Amino acid sequence: MSETASETALDLTQDAARLTAQLVDFPSESGSEKPLADAIETALRALPHLTVDRHGNNIVARTRLGHAERVVLAGHIDTVPIADNVPSRLDDDGVLWGCGTCDMKSGVAVQLRVAQTVTAPNRDLTFVFYDNEEVAAHLNGLGHVAEAHPDWLEGDFAILLEPSDGQVEGGCQGTLRVFLKLSGERAHSARAWMGDNAIHKAAPILARLAEYEPRKPVVDGLQYHEGLNAVRIEGGVATNVIPDACTVVVNFRYAPDRSMAEAEQFVRDYFADCGVEEFVVDDHTGGARPGLDHPAAAAFMAAVGGEARPKFGWTDVSRFSALGVPAVNYGPGAPLLAHKADERVRTSEILVAEERLRAWLES
Repeated sequence: MSETASETALDLTQDAARLTAQLVDFPSESGSEKPLADAIETALRALPHLTVDRHGNNIVARTRLGHAERVVLAGHIDTVPIADNVPSRLDDDGVLWGCGTCDMKSGVAVQLRVAQTVTAPNRDLTFVFYDNEEVAAHLNGLGHVAEAHPDWLEGDFAILLEPSDGQVEGGCQGTLRVFLKLSGERAHSARAWMGDNAIHKAAPILARLAEYEPRKPVVDGLQYHEGLNAVRIEGGVATNVIPDACTVVVNFRYAPDRSMAEAEQFVRDYFADCGVEEFVVDDHTGGARPGLDHPAAAAFMAAVGGEARPKFGWTDVSRFSALGVPAVNYGPGAPLLAHKADERVRTSEILVAEERLRAWLES
C-alpha cells in the first residue's frame, strides 16, 4: 500500500484482507485515531441500510429492520505505538505484516465488510468502532459511549473481534492492580542500624507471592486460571542511602465468578499479615462470564465451529457484560502476536472470519 493511503477513502468493496492492509496504513496510535474515525464514518454513511452516530472518535452504525434480536459487532481502532512496522507488507506466503494487523485491524476490517455486504441480516446489527482501548481504562472510547449513550449499545449478544485464532473465547478475566506500600527510616548505608530499610520489609510480601497457588475454577463450562504476581517494585534513594519507602505493585488476574469486591477483598486478606501499611487500588476492571448459554451464542458457535475457550486476559466484553449484554471474543489473528514489532496475520484467517460471520448473519 502507498504511504499516502491514509489520505484516501476506505474502499469497503475490497475483501477483508485487502481492507486490513488499508486500515493498517492509516496510522492510529491511541489518541491519534481521528483520521481513521473520519474515514470509517464517511464509509458507513454511504451505506443506506445503516444509521450512523458519532461520539468523539467513536462510531456506531445500526440497522433498524425490526428483528426480535440485535447483535453487536465491536472493535477498537487504535493500536499500540508503531515500531517501524507501517506501512503494511504482504509476503508471498499470504502473511500480512504491520502494526495492528492482528490487534485488531483485521477484526475491524471484518466488521466493515459485514456492514457493507450484509444488507438484509437475519438479526438487527450494531457496529461499534471505538478509540483508546490500548491505554488507561478511563480513556476507553467504548466506556465513554456506554456512559453517554448506553442505548446505542443495546443488544442481545455481542461479539468483540479481538484476535482469538479464529476460535470463540468466552468471557474474560478481571484485572486488579494494587500498590502495597511500606515505610522505613532513611539513614547512611554505612550506619544502616540508624535507619529502617523499607525494601527489606517487602520480603514477607514476596514470600507470600511465592507460596501462591492459582485457583482454576470452571465457569459456565470453561476453566479459567487465576494469577497473582508482583509486576514492579519501587524503592530506593541512592546507592549509599537506606531507603525509607518501598512499594510492591501486584496484579491479580481473576476468574469471572468473582465480583470486583470479592477480588479486592481476597487480595487484602492474602497480604493481611505481611506488614503492609497502605493498600492502594491503582486500577480495577471486572471480568465477564462466558455468556455461551444465550441462544444467539449457541447459534454463533454452531456457525463458526470448534470448541469455546476461556479468555485469559481482560477485554471489553466486560463492558458489554456490565450493560447486561452477553459477549464473546472472536476474531482473526494470534493473540500472542499482538503488540509485537513483527505483528502479522495470515490473510486466509481474515477471509475465513469474514465468511463465517456473513454466513451466520445471512442464514
